[in-house]
Amino acid sequence: MSNTQSKAIQLEHENTFDEIALINKASVAAHEHDEEGNSMFGFIAFLLSESVIFLSFFVGYIVYKTTTINWLPSGVEGLEVREPFINTIILVSSSFTIYFAEKALKNHKLWNFRLFWLLTMAMGSYFLYGQAVEWSALKFGFTSGVFGGMFYLLTGFHGLHVLTGVILQTNMLARSFIPGNYENGHFGVDATSLFWHFVDVIWIVLFLLLYVWQ
Repeated sequence: MSNTQSKAIQLEHENTFDEIALINKASVAAHEHDEEGNSMFGFIAFLLSESVIFLSFFVGYIVYKTTTINWLPSGVEGLEVREPFINTIILVSSSFTIYFAEKALKNHKLWNFRLFWLLTMAMGSYFLYGQAVEWSALKFGFTSGVFGGMFYLLTGFHGLHVLTGVILQTNMLARSFIPGNYENGHFGVDATSLFWHFVDVIWIVLFLLLYVWQ
């Protein structure tokens, strides 16, 4: 066998190996994409189940408010709106910052992602602080009639979700410092962002029910 034939056979083998490698890489990428899609479907199903829980609370609040004679606790004329409205603006605005963070990550601008992500965490933390300040100034407690129980149940359950969102965001921010962590996908970021939008929408409904409809 001549040297030319040997080189031709060797080149053919190399091309075959390269094709196999490309096929394997494509198969792995497709598998990872399918897994990410399945995970997102499961997460959306989880959010739908959470929506049912909140919806049941909303309906319960409306029923109690429209049927209870002495709705507000003794000595309470209504809720102060100014500070909760400021907290609402901050929380709703955080949906825009987390959107910009997600967009920056998809454009491979990692530091921009971290900046907007950290800003979202700060806004969520401020909301929790504002809620704690509001609670400390209230003149009624959890056992102050139906209104007191419903108010603390609704705001507390939502606050727990905000806290969960901030914890998830902290985890995603920390993972951004792992080299190459988001090169093969960023399901965690997408899911956390979706969860945060869900939390914001729930709060808008709560704000209307608790503070606007008094």
